[in-house]
Amino acid sequence: MATKNLVIVESPAKAKTIEKYLGRNYKVVASLGHIRDLPKSQMGIDFDHDYEPKYISIRGKGDVIKNLKKAAKGADHVYLAADPDREGEAIAWHVSHILGLDPAGTNRVVFNEITKDAVKNAFKTPRAIDMNLVDAQQARRVLDRLVGYSISPLLWKKVKKGLSAGRVQSVALKLIIDRENEIRAFVPEEYWSLDAEFKKGASKKFAASFYGLNGKKTALPDNAAVQDVLAQIDRKAPFDITNVVKKERKRFPAPPFTTSSLQQEANRKLGFPARKTMMLAQQLYEGINLGGKLGTVGLITYMRTDSTRVSSVAKTETSHFIHEQYGEAYAAVKIRQGKLQEGAQDAHEAIRPSSTNRTPKSLEAVLDKDQMRLYNLIWSRFVASEMTPAVIDTVQVTIQQGAATFRANGSQTKFEGFTKLYVSSRDADTKDNLLPELAIGDAVTLVKTDPAQHFTQPPARFSEANLVKALEENGVGRPSTYAPTIETLKKRYYVKITAKRFEPTELGEIVNDLITKFFPDIVDIKFTAKVEGDLDSIETGKVKWVPVIDQFYKPFSQEVAHAEEGIKKIQIKDEPAGFDCDICGAPMVIKLGRFGKFYACSRFPDCRNTKAIVKEIGVVCPKCGKGQIVERKSKRNRVFYGCDRYPACDFVSWDKPAGRDCPVCGHYLVEKKLRGGRQIVCPNNDYKEAVQK
Repeated sequence: MATKNLVIVESPAKAKTIEKYLGRNYKVVASLGHIRDLPKSQMGIDFDHDYEPKYISIRGKGDVIKNLKKAAKGADHVYLAADPDREGEAIAWHVSHILGLDPAGTNRVVFNEITKDAVKNAFKTPRAIDMNLVDAQQARRVLDRLVGYSISPLLWKKVKKGLSAGRVQSVALKLIIDRENEIRAFVPEEYWSLDAEFKKGASKKFAASFYGLNGKKTALPDNAAVQDVLAQIDRKAPFDITNVVKKERKRFPAPPFTTSSLQQEANRKLGFPARKTMMLAQQLYEGINLGGKLGTVGLITYMRTDSTRVSSVAKTETSHFIHEQYGEAYAAVKIRQGKLQEGAQDAHEAIRPSSTNRTPKSLEAVLDKDQMRLYNLIWSRFVASEMTPAVIDTVQVTIQQGAATFRANGSQTKFEGFTKLYVSSRDADTKDNLLPELAIGDAVTLVKTDPAQHFTQPPARFSEANLVKALEENGVGRPSTYAPTIETLKKRYYVKITAKRFEPTELGEIVNDLITKFFPDIVDIKFTAKVEGDLDSIETGKVKWVPVIDQFYKPFSQEVAHAEEGIKKIQIKDEPAGFDCDICGAPMVIKLGRFGKFYACSRFPDCRNTKAIVKEIGVVCPKCGKGQIVERKSKRNRVFYGCDRYPACDFVSWDKPAGRDCPVCGHYLVEKKLRGGRQIVCPNNDYKEAVQK
């Protein structure tokens, strides 16, 4: 029996979900992603004919194409229901080409969420393939191919096989290396703080901090400055309250997630790499079997979006939910009267649950642990975004004696608002800090002063969340490209992960130096952001794709020719290690491997002896004062720190010595890794500095 309607989507999971909604007259099949692409063995671009891409069927997709053609032949109508973005549009266009469909025909169906209503409504209004979206995707593919297939062979030839360069990848690597150079060049500066405790009559003590002298904010660069302030204070005399400023502050919820903010928040709150976040989000979008009559349902809207807009249908449903669960005071949107248009669609919405009524608790039985954690994050953030702001009462009190001014800050939550449900990882810790009732003219007594020495901290290395944020803020790439970009940097060993942060490898620095020297535009953030803007203009139909490529390629091809001549073959030479192999007696050498440098026997492969290289951290041993502290690894691969004079000096520490002593007890300070960053502390608990993110 011939199929009346054939629907083609990308994935089998999506096909399974949609087929249940559409009923017997529809057959839904999967193309398993792209079916045509540029060839792997050559550039695949016709430079003489407007950069025409030479598409071929992807290897291994022969049977898929055959089955699609067979299914389409027997169908009355073919619908192309790939994802609602330029990648999905391109897949639909490639499928229509292979099946001989007219791209101007009404074959394209898009929906932002895989729910029964959304899917059924989408099939009421099929449209033609949007060639602006297709052209934008083609332009991106051609640009990436031009960069990758021009620079990567040079790196293979001049440096080492298996290397690669890319439009977004090379900028991301440069950001990581520029940050590393800032850290290396950083010189810590000393500064002091002066905290104090005051008391009003018999009330509880309260904390305040030194503000300045003679009404002006005054820095405390060293201990002498602190002593100068303390000399001007009479501890026995009262201090006056000279000003009390009370304010009501509103704290507004963060908007619902975009692809980028979801990747960042899932990395900070859940510790998920961008790749894992996108994989889980795809599962939640394509459909989870809820069992019973409900069957398989898409739990979230499409997870590749730059928009924070929300459809009016979702707003109304969420408003009802908040009214019922939390009460009217918590709902930012009043319940609207009158029925909204059924299934109203907003093509580019934020990432949100397909139904607010499907609470995380109600899905405990059907989601695995990681799916649940991500769904809970998306659901909570979205519902909170539709709630009222939190209201906080703040008070700032100025305390004075003579020339010296101290300030105390108090806060108290007056109304929880959205914070009852969700607090973003970026929001400051908002614990209440209650001050006693104080008024201008009141006298308070100084109970104690607590001076503390601090040092400015270098900028922190990028975490995945910070790198995604930096790429987005600089307009480099698109959120959908961040996860694969980060994976490529790791796979090529251009970076390694140290304490959940990116540290460039020597190989990464060699590649970055070459690209920066010979292809400055590729790693120029402004240039890359402009190209990204041009791609967006193709998508909106403002410009054609061929002139955009031409404008890029003409100067770039000259850079490639110049690099062919200018890059000398980099011999990553084996440096002598300065000692002999303890197995065969031949000299040991330093080699560069995929994980960095290591010692190896010069007679390799006849002798395969290797040793790890210990890394100096630039700190003199606090125990013997002669040796250098080096980073070592335990049998279980855990990093610890020891003196390089071992066994003459047996100093060891799990925590990294900071190279400074505690200003209170004189013990050496160490760097502790915390969830929120790192912190310099005294192991005796006598001293600690602010957490460095």
